[in-house]
Amino acid sequence: MKNIKYYIGMFLALALVFTSCQDDDISMGELIAPSNVTISAEVFGVDASNPNGDGSGFVDFSATADNEISYQYDFGDGKSEISSTGKITHRYTTTGVNTYTVVVSAIGAGGIKSSTSMEVEVFSSFSDLEAVEMLSGKVIGGSKTWYWASNLPTHVGLGPVEDDYGNGEFAYEAWWNSIGPWDEEKSCMYTNEFVFTRLEEGLTFEQTVGPAFIPGTYAGDLGVAGDTCHDETVATTMFGVKNVSFAPSSSKAALEGSYNEAPYRGTSFEIADGGFMGWYVGAYTYDIISITDDFLEVRIIQTGNGFAWYHKFTSVKPEEGAVEEFESQYNTLVWSDEFDTDGVPDAANWTYDTGAGGWGNQEVQTYTTNEENVTVSGGLLIITAKADGSGGYTSARVKSQGLQAFTYGRVEFRAKLPSSQGTWPALWMLGESFSTIGWPRCGEIDVMEQTGWDKETTLGTLHWFDTGTNANASYGETTAIADVSSEFHLYSLEWTEDKLTVMLDNVAFFEMDNNSGLPFNDDFFFIMNIAMGGTLGGTIDPGFTQDTMEIDYVRVYQ
Repeated sequence: MKNIKYYIGMFLALALVFTSCQDDDISMGELIAPSNVTISAEVFGVDASNPNGDGSGFVDFSATADNEISYQYDFGDGKSEISSTGKITHRYTTTGVNTYTVVVSAIGAGGIKSSTSMEVEVFSSFSDLEAVEMLSGKVIGGSKTWYWASNLPTHVGLGPVEDDYGNGEFAYEAWWNSIGPWDEEKSCMYTNEFVFTRLEEGLTFEQTVGPAFIPGTYAGDLGVAGDTCHDETVATTMFGVKNVSFAPSSSKAALEGSYNEAPYRGTSFEIADGGFMGWYVGAYTYDIISITDDFLEVRIIQTGNGFAWYHKFTSVKPEEGAVEEFESQYNTLVWSDEFDTDGVPDAANWTYDTGAGGWGNQEVQTYTTNEENVTVSGGLLIITAKADGSGGYTSARVKSQGLQAFTYGRVEFRAKLPSSQGTWPALWMLGESFSTIGWPRCGEIDVMEQTGWDKETTLGTLHWFDTGTNANASYGETTAIADVSSEFHLYSLEWTEDKLTVMLDNVAFFEMDNNSGLPFNDDFFFIMNIAMGGTLGGTIDPGFTQDTMEIDYVRVYQ
């Protein structure tokens, strides 16, 4: 026992001697803070006509200091970057002329910093208002929530950044392109919700429901398990309201490539403060491949520049087990009215039916062109039915007859309907031959009708003249609908020479075969109206004062 203690004592003594010798050999040196820190800036394109630059938003910065190792820039727009030389180029993307306070910190030995700052005034002219409106809505202060398009194939894909490596073009999912709907491995992220909010001065983003999915290609950088979800203890920047900035796309894929034989949009957006849309790869800038009001497809390059990820999102939350969405064969937009100019409807697209008389259906309204009955405001065509105070009612019936008419294609009306008992809203089409051969020989396509007594059902109906029976003929179906007056829904028609299909929110609920003996092979024009009472309006609420139908857009794809 004594021998054991002796050896332990000898070991400790030797350790102390060794440590003492080591301490004598270490020289920490003097920690000197960087000094004489300077910063200068050169805004791209400054001249007598452009005192704040050429609109590109680019600025070259240069910093110097004594006893520095590197420099940290905080650019005043929520972004920062490290430079080993002090020279760096930064792009400001907020539209207009804006002043930013730029802080540069020279970093010395031991992490000691010395800082200086300057103000820089920069003009940025890039904007994509349409993309902003599609992401967040057309109203200042409005928000839109986006979800993974988990019901669609390849809602996540993978490809190379610039070179195709023999696998096809680099601008689409050349490597990983067989992910199916409701992929089991990725199911943990399908609860994600991403909210874009439009403000007076820009756009914000917030992920309101986690978690973050971290693919195996990036998980090793973080030292965590890959191809699974993690919470905010790993993805520390997942939550919180963050600013969004827009810029022209600069990736090779966006500038030179194509996706589904169409070029990228040419717009990118960056989420500040480490924000990202559910898929965590250390990057925050997204190229917009394509965007509509309810569909967003983007590409993001993983940090390290080795992988490009492709993501699909929808503003209509998918439900597993729900009816599959209709896949259209028409994808080229040939005409639309987005109702972006306040005032009267565009005279190049719309005219009116006016007057009273029941319109063959015992209706009781009088159609007018008055602003109180029809107007364009805030990106919407608004048709208002009103009680006139004398026991009657006024409304509007807007049509494209003689101005816009089409044969075949996909027709889309995005609309919010009235809720009052007795209102009979309709989004429909008549054959251009109506003025010469009359109804029903011209044919009628009702994409949406709603009765005055059932606001939880929508009707799709076709009308024509049956020469075999020498009588009027019609065929239609109904489908259930919720939130008809509080939410916009998509009412659409897929029309070919073989078949007509009517859809609600891109889910088919009615179809009928077409043939050469039917009138549905010639040009049809559009009609939008609110009738009052009549065969489908029924009894009007005695307390009715007014109600509206709001149309966000009308589009035709062929």
